Amino acid sequence: MPGGGSNTSLIFLLLIPVVMYFFMIRPQQKQMKERKELNDSLKEGMEVVTTSGIIGRITKIDDKAARLMVDEKTFLRVTRQSIAAEYKG
Repeated sequence: MPGGGSNTSLIFLLLIPVVMYFFMIRPQQKQMKERKELNDSLKEGMEVVTTSGIIGRITKIDDKAARLMVDEKTFLRVTRQSIAAEYKG
């Protein structure tokens, strides 16, 4: 019976990386994939929200940056990576 305890602890030590993968690493990879798909699908006219919470409509977009119209005559230039999601408000 003394060997049974060490087998159980060995199983738990091997199980920890598997649990970490499914609860930490995999969801983060999924989120990064979704963010890349959004970044690739950005186009003029889309209403988006940035990571800092600014809502605006894309008026111009290039490889690294986008210009957002946040009010009638107010424009902001932001990086494409700072756009968090399409705004559905």
